[in-house]
Parts: sequence; C-alpha cells; structure tokens
Amino acid sequence: MLTVDLTRGRERLNVLAIGAHSDDIEIGCGGTLLRLAAEVAELELTWVVLSARGARADEARAGAAAFGATTVELEDFEDAFFNYGREVKDHFEALKERVSPDLVLTHHGSDLHQDHRLVAELTWNTFRDHLILEYEIPKYDGDLGTPNLFVHLDEDVARRKVSSLLECFGSQRSKAWFTEDLFLALLRLRGMESRAPSGLAEGFYARKLAV
Repeated sequence: MLTVDLTRGRERLNVLAIGAHSDDIEIGCGGTLLRLAAEVAELELTWVVLSARGARADEARAGAAAFGATTVELEDFEDAFFNYGREVKDHFEALKERVSPDLVLTHHGSDLHQDHRLVAELTWNTFRDHLILEYEIPKYDGDLGTPNLFVHLDEDVARRKVSSLLECFGSQRSKAWFTEDLFLALLRLRGMESRAPSGLAEGFYARKLAV
C-alpha cells in the first residue's frame, strides 16, 4: 500500500481539530493527534468544540488536555439543534481569520448525526484551500463507511487514546456503546483493512488530496 508521511521534513505542524460535541475529536482522531505530537517538534493544535455546556465543557477541557491541545475554544450551540444560519456561519468565518492550519480534522460529511454533517459542510465551505480529513464516529445509526485514508497507530498509542476517553468522559460511560472493546474493535478493523503493522489504525475520508 502506498504511504504518505505528513510530518516528514517538518519541525512544526499547525492542526485544527473541530468537533460538534465533547468527545467527538477524541473518538474520531485522538490516536492520530497523539501520533502527530510524537513525530513533530512543535505541534500547534487548535481544539474547537461547538457544543460544550456545563459538565460536558469540563470533560471537553479534560479531553483537550489529554490529547495535547495548545488552544481550546468551547462554544455553546445547542446539541442536536445546529442550524445553518448566520451565527454558526459567522463563527466559522471568524475561526478562519484566527487559524491558518496545515491540516484540518473534522466530521465525515455522510455522518447521520445532523450536527456532525453541518460541521463537515461548514468546514469545507470555510477552509477551501486546506488539507481536510474527515474522521468517523461509531454510533447506533450504523453509518460507518469505507475510509480511503488510514493512520496507523502503535498499540501503546491506541490504548492511550482509549484509556483517556474512558477517563475524561464519565458522563458517557453509562452508554452501551461507550466502551473500551468497541473503540479498540474499530481501530482493529481499520488496522486490518490497511494492513497496519500493529493491526490498529484510524480511518479517514480524504475528499481532496494533492501529492
């Protein structure tokens, strides 16, 4: 399988990670962020969560810290009621003025959660000339697709990702799907599909990629 090294020759990497809700970034691309942090001398990681209220805001801060965020921005858009209107659109436009990322990580455009889809759409509308990778979130809807880009993870990175998720998001541990075995199973599946040496990987959707 042909591989591309995003960090080769780079001392510094500027990454923007966008999630609709607390824990989305960690679930979707937490392992990738941990790997990038280990491979570049300076990782500038801007962490944006659009719906983080009350205890969920505290969890979002804990998750951002665990995964190496250097700048954290938490907003209070209402969970499950994101609308394509002036307020959220203006927020993305303002974000573009503040951040000039080498890499943008966001939700998959075909995610069945309406908030996730809107975030993906606004990401593409806003960051038109950037490398955007769309991450996936396992859920009851059964909307996992076929990723076309994989990031291989060492076992210690994968387990650090999962343990941090379970530690930081206590409000979610009562949910039947928020379990160690599910998170590891998805990493194992993507690792098998991409022949990862460790057998573990995160999957992404790369709509545009120039080599």
